Amino acid sequence: MTTNQTSRRDFLKTSSLAAGGLLMGFALPGAKVEAQAAGTVYTPNAWVHIADDNTITLISARSEMGQGVYTSMPMLIAEELNVDIHQIKVDIAPPAAVYVNALLGAQITGGSTSVRDGWEKLRVGGAQVREMLISAAADEWKVDRSKLRAERGMVLGPKGKKASYGSLAAAAARLPVPEKVALKDPKDFKIVGKRVKRLDTPSKVNGTAEFGIDVKLPGMVYASLEQCPVIGGTVRSFDASKAKGMPGVIDVVQISDGVAVVADSYWHAVKARQALSVQWDEGAGAALDHNKVLASTRAAADSGKVLPIGKPMGNVADAMKGAARVLKAEYITPMQAHAPLEPMNFTASFENGKILLIGPTQFQQGAHGAVAGALGLKPEDVTLKTTFLGGGFGRRLELDFVIQAAQISKAVGKPVKLLWTREDDMTHDYYRPLGLNQLQAGLDAKGMPVALSHKVTSQSITQRAFGLPKETLDPFMAEAAVGPYAIANTQHDLVIHDSGMRVGYWRAVSHNMNAFANESFMDELAASAGKDPYRYRMALLKDKPRFARVLKLAAEKSGWGKPLPKGRARGIALMEGYDTYMAQVAEVSVKNGEVKVHRVTVAADLGRMVNPDTVEAQIQSSIVFGMSAALMQEITLAQGRVQQTNYNNYPVVRMHESPKIDIVLVPSKEKPGGIGEPATALVVPAIANAVAAATGKRVRKLPLSPEAIRAA
Repeated sequence: MTTNQTSRRDFLKTSSLAAGGLLMGFALPGAKVEAQAAGTVYTPNAWVHIADDNTITLISARSEMGQGVYTSMPMLIAEELNVDIHQIKVDIAPPAAVYVNALLGAQITGGSTSVRDGWEKLRVGGAQVREMLISAAADEWKVDRSKLRAERGMVLGPKGKKASYGSLAAAAARLPVPEKVALKDPKDFKIVGKRVKRLDTPSKVNGTAEFGIDVKLPGMVYASLEQCPVIGGTVRSFDASKAKGMPGVIDVVQISDGVAVVADSYWHAVKARQALSVQWDEGAGAALDHNKVLASTRAAADSGKVLPIGKPMGNVADAMKGAARVLKAEYITPMQAHAPLEPMNFTASFENGKILLIGPTQFQQGAHGAVAGALGLKPEDVTLKTTFLGGGFGRRLELDFVIQAAQISKAVGKPVKLLWTREDDMTHDYYRPLGLNQLQAGLDAKGMPVALSHKVTSQSITQRAFGLPKETLDPFMAEAAVGPYAIANTQHDLVIHDSGMRVGYWRAVSHNMNAFANESFMDELAASAGKDPYRYRMALLKDKPRFARVLKLAAEKSGWGKPLPKGRARGIALMEGYDTYMAQVAEVSVKNGEVKVHRVTVAADLGRMVNPDTVEAQIQSSIVFGMSAALMQEITLAQGRVQQTNYNNYPVVRMHESPKIDIVLVPSKEKPGGIGEPATALVVPAIANAVAAATGKRVRKLPLSPEAIRAA
């Protein structure tokens, strides 16, 4: 049978076209001159709105969930438009084909793609408007446009002539959009590459920033939804008589995912929901537990369809036979919840056959289309507005809570805010799937690898989310599966196994399981050879200068090889993810099985940077996020029910547990890489390797809990 191959970009682009008929373009569909408080607003293109009072609004095409796109996206536009970034306003884009993420094929925020996708097209958008404004001024003044220039929101001409962008916007908006525009040489950048404080910080400090949980509409009511304790279960019957008699209750309605109590306040809705009596058909999911998930994954690794990841190199079987020594290891990454601070919520207002949706989403077009389909509406009768997101991490790519809010609003005929409890959020997630990585290496007499095989077995998120055909390589399962090391004979394979769990994209996706396995195994090979793990890696990177440079920088910055206080040890790890090359060194101590991370050193080469301040913040947040997964977190099941319900039994790293983080950013002229996710994946093997160095015990199944360390 032929194995189909496809890239992440091509598959998602094709899927989105099939599902939503996406078209690329640079004109904002339906954009018209409209009256606003600032005056008349003109839209030369989808990225720039200019009012006649010279108020300039730049559009962020990606959802702001803490990663800084509300600042970095406008910086790219402002650089070419020649406006002060601090003198503009920023709005989050509505659903529209022009805002499609070309790297993912849909209007999605994820995959560390925001800057990579916007690097050129947003600068082009800013340059187009700049040139249109200059042309408008040249036409008005009857002068050669080559004698004009645009600076700080003004077009300047000979003999002191000047006009604000706002005064020229109406004329500029009537001009054709130039197809080709000259972009600035990076050496002339005044905004891009500079440290810019986040534009959304003031509103988040003073409380004016609107998250989904903050939304209020006239006449709005609140809903709390009772869902089956087993994901996928359905309602057989329910008794709402007690709930309907409780204070503030307006109605109790059944929707596709459960029974919703609607009340005049959130607390009244939650309290009345507790009085519901619901009988469930729990379905096949009731038979699941986490041990069965692991057992079925192991069985699939032995007997499932093998899909090659890339082209094999050399002859692994023969090289293994001739090796002086063969090492094998198996690594397991558990299921994980997203656990964002802001639980799932959305506000919907259905009236006269149309619906308004307001809330936090990473997938505007998906939410727009899914609600239209669920309610039987025309797309033009669905309006979606995106708020700030109180964390996303991939969870808000899903659409369940958006559809639920829409169905409840239609059922009661009122504006409704649906707000999940923390327990709802933790027990009804789309979980990161369990990962099983099996590696084998053949070593020569000097302990260096001559052959490597790596089999990845896990569940395909893309099959569920986007209909990836079976027996097709899922590129979101193969990220970082192939390491950077020069080994003559290699083979990498993938087995896709549906365990029955509902799974979703989780920050750094398959980089997490694959980097943990690759970099832990590399340390084990070095230990087998009796060699320093840093120097062992460097010996295998002779033709990989970007990898070698970050590895060397991280080692030097961390003081690798220098004495540490008693009881401490270092671990090192290396990876490329999202076009970013990164190395990390973790410094830890272990007491009674408890791991304390004292310091993490990071060297990152992500090509050209838009905002180094945000880059550093993203690395810091990623490390803390990844530490939680490495040390504390695991989703377990009993009779299909998720056992973790809140932060007390699914903990996150707290401030007092956070390490010192030292960051080295490599100056580079390469294309931009993504930075929102790679450090999350890489800190895990760095810590695992440090724990092994400190204790002499190798933990191959996460998390690195005291029980796991004692049992190793």
